[in-house]
Amino acid sequence: MLLALSDMYPKAPIYTAFWRPGEAWERFKGKDIRVSWAHHIPGFSTVLHSPLRFLAPLIWKSFNFSSYDIVISSASWYITKGFGTRGTRNVQPVEFCYCHTPPRWLYGYPTSVEWQKYAIVRAYAHVVGFFMRQYDYHASQRVNFFIANSNNTARRIDKFYRREAFVIYPPIELPKVQNTTKKDYFLIASRLVGGKGLSLAVAAAQKYGFRLKIAGAPAGYAAVSHNLKRALPANIEFLGYVSDEKLARLYAEATAFLALADDEDFGMTPVEAMSMGTPVIAYRGGGYTETVLDKKTGVFIEDLTLEGVQDAICRCMSIPWSGKTLKTYARRFSSERFCRQFLHFVATHVQE
Repeated sequence: MLLALSDMYPKAPIYTAFWRPGEAWERFKGKDIRVSWAHHIPGFSTVLHSPLRFLAPLIWKSFNFSSYDIVISSASWYITKGFGTRGTRNVQPVEFCYCHTPPRWLYGYPTSVEWQKYAIVRAYAHVVGFFMRQYDYHASQRVNFFIANSNNTARRIDKFYRREAFVIYPPIELPKVQNTTKKDYFLIASRLVGGKGLSLAVAAAQKYGFRLKIAGAPAGYAAVSHNLKRALPANIEFLGYVSDEKLARLYAEATAFLALADDEDFGMTPVEAMSMGTPVIAYRGGGYTETVLDKKTGVFIEDLTLEGVQDAICRCMSIPWSGKTLKTYARRFSSERFCRQFLHFVATHVQE
């Protein structure tokens, strides 16, 4: 999504608290990236940004956006919003906040990295979270216009910020692949973290014997990855990080894609699978209910149990899926559609 925004506004610099080498940096290294003072603290970009998250207010206040007419913020866990001045007539930029979700860790939602599993960390998080929730709320009131990545996220924005949000689904785009045939395996594409249903998928594959491939690198605590990979049978394969080209082919050749998070904000991977002509088996909850059409682009898991997963797989296998229909539906989430809707929203509201 950020890359699409940067391509839409190619002369606009990108301000960030920090960056670190990796796949994302490779995509943005030709852009005008401007980091905060915190980036230069040794170890901040690798291990300290999470325990020192209370520095976020100081980090964002250190940037001066007064020379800009418009600021577009991309907000999730690091409270990246609140740079404009809502309801005043002084010379301040108009801020459009594209919100992926209010910070899950602040409002009781499960997070991908279980950083509060130790008592001392929970106590620290309780103290920091109290003040950060206040900061997050006040920052949300300085936003001029909210754009949410899903209706699910828009409801959270209304609940926690008392603000209305316009929904524009994020762009989905993968490299084209040719000469693919379906193979006998189910696929998950996810970082190896908690909260994504990976343990349930592995347990289901172990019990029922279906082939399962999991594409994605570990993130956060290494224990999650280690526990998942212990004593695996031959029908379960961890692929680690894969390129976009390899991922597109994995999607295209899979029998179906598994999406087992219990309250996903939006969920881009199911739409990516559909764009490659592959049906989705998803839990009926969160953002999945906005992208998966039952018995048309996928089937829903009604309860997150081993039996629930197996039942959904059996129902999926009984349906004659049309790859063409799936790809046509996925085009509703194209980059072209995202850019068109976003530019129209900004142009319309700047004129008000």
